[in-house]
Amino acid sequence: MKMDMPPGTGANRGFMSSYLEALALVERLHRLLLDVIKDEFERVGVLEINAVQALLLFNIGENEVTAGELKTRGYYQGSNVSYNLKKLVEMGYMHHQRCEIDRRSVRVRLTGKGREIRDVVAGLFSRHAEGLQDKGVLGPEGIEDITTSLKRVERYWTDQIRYIY
Repeated sequence: MKMDMPPGTGANRGFMSSYLEALALVERLHRLLLDVIKDEFERVGVLEINAVQALLLFNIGENEVTAGELKTRGYYQGSNVSYNLKKLVEMGYMHHQRCEIDRRSVRVRLTGKGREIRDVVAGLFSRHAEGLQDKGVLGPEGIEDITTSLKRVERYWTDQIRYIY
């Protein structure tokens, strides 16, 4: 993400530069997360689902949800959720059934096969959490600071979207 900065004071320009660097880092980290998941699945011999689908299974966990609920929670881009859910149902990773109240809505939950994938991702994340702490990359205070800061940015962006409408 490379952008030309508008004119401004030196202090604002410095903050803007750091902000753009943070945005680029968040974007790179998301792509890197997907690559890490993909590599783990190649390592364990699971080749029929992609990293986005694996992350979807992980985030659904033990819940029963609709595609709309996943979009509302902000986990996924709307157009990909329905496609990925459909593929996961077809491959036997998820059960689906029509909602009794709203027949247009489909509720999904993991099958045993889907829970196995969720467990692989959970194991990967657990090893990473331990490794980050054991190698002194990040401790509890550091991860708390990052999370707090990212939540503030999320709130700010959400407020900006609501303000527009």
